[in-house]
Order: sequence, then C-alpha cells, then structure tokens
Amino acid sequence: MYLTLLLIALAIVAGLGFYAGSLLYKLRRQQRLRNQNTQQRIQNISQSIQTIAMAVEQQQCNLSEGCIRLFHLLEALPVADKPDFSEQFVGLYTLYNKIKNLPTHDDRKAQSKIQTKQQDIQREEWEAQLASQILGEVAVLKTFSI
Repeated sequence: MYLTLLLIALAIVAGLGFYAGSLLYKLRRQQRLRNQNTQQRIQNISQSIQTIAMAVEQQQCNLSEGCIRLFHLLEALPVADKPDFSEQFVGLYTLYNKIKNLPTHDDRKAQSKIQTKQQDIQREEWEAQLASQILGEVAVLKTFSI
C-alpha cells in the first residue's frame, strides 16, 4: 500500500515538474521573442532617425517638421536606460517645445490667414535662431544608433 501511495506521489510530482518545466520553456521563448521585437523596433526607429536627419540636412524637410518627427522618434525608443536627449539635442528640443502648440491641419485651416501668416513668421524666426545648432545636431543624428 505504501508503495502504491509512493508511486502515485512520484507520478504527481513528476507531472507537476513537467508542467512547470513546460511553462518555464514557454516563458523563456516569449521573453526571447519580446527582446527580438524590441531590438527590431529600436533598429527601425534608429533608421528612421537617420533618414529624417539626412533629409533635414539636405533641406528636403524643413527644420520644424524635422524637429517634430525626430522628437517623437527619440521619445518612442523602447530602451530601459534612455539618455536624456533634451540635453544632448538642445536645439532640436528647444524648437520642438516652441512649435508643438502651433495649430496644424484643420485647426490651421480654420484660423484666419493673418493669424497663420503671423505664426509662420514666428516659426521661421525660431528656425533661423536655432538653425546652426539644429544642423549640428542633425549631423550627429545621421549616424544615430543605440
């Protein structure tokens, strides 16, 4: 009788051990897949940053649009110890913070032409003030990688 109970107990422990092992295997596989996806996302974002930086440098994209796009890409990087990019790319972040509240799309179309013109003049002044600094930062971002 004790032998039967011992065999049943061993079968239960073995079954639970197998189940725990299979769960652990699935967890590791899921973590590995998540890490691969994160690395692929980082690589895609880095490539986008490089492309936009090159477009800004070659004047295929104006400074304001480039700053908005670069800001959002830098902030979207899924890294644990993300550096403070606002300290590294001061000009880019400064221009972004000045233009982020300007109306776009339908809101821009809804306002008067005088208002739009005034905002464009202000934006162009900010761009002119920060152009050399941003172009220097964009040169660094052309080779960006994390």
